[in-house]
Amino acid sequence: MANPSDEFRLTSSNIHISHEGRLPRQYTDEGQGAKRSISPPLEWYNLPQGTKSLALIVQDIDAAKDPTGPTVPFTNWVVVNIPPILKGLPEGFSGKEEEVGSDYAGIKEGNNDLKVPGWRVPKLPSHGHRLEFKLYALDDELHLGNKVTKEKVLEAIEGHVLGEAVFIAIC
Repeated sequence: MANPSDEFRLTSSNIHISHEGRLPRQYTDEGQGAKRSISPPLEWYNLPQGTKSLALIVQDIDAAKDPTGPTVPFTNWVVVNIPPILKGLPEGFSGKEEEVGSDYAGIKEGNNDLKVPGWRVPKLPSHGHRLEFKLYALDDELHLGNKVTKEKVLEAIEGHVLGEAVFIAIC
């Protein structure tokens, strides 16, 4: 039986199980000033052998585009071509990949469902929504052109996923 500490996993130092996994307000549109809509720090462990790049998709899995309609996940963040030498993304990484340094140079942020690149958690009509953070370990880099979307990523990774790591935050 595999040791759970050896599993490919994704976590955030600012989203604690002891606080019911709540996403702090500074990571949403409900934050204030400079402490508003900044991407949370993420860390990952135990990448599958052969990982050449990572892709991250974050979505509100309780969203409804129409309040009377069905639940349709809202894409909050898409990040591709994360090099496997990295152990995480720092807080506030979104929109600053060039500033962070050379190890981050090839990373590309895709468009969220607001049709803009980067991290975005809009004001929610009600609290208790679940944000799913899903990190894919891939056997190759993705070549998706300038406009990267969740749909393009999911299509491109088919047959290239070595592992998935997921965690849920409540907002």
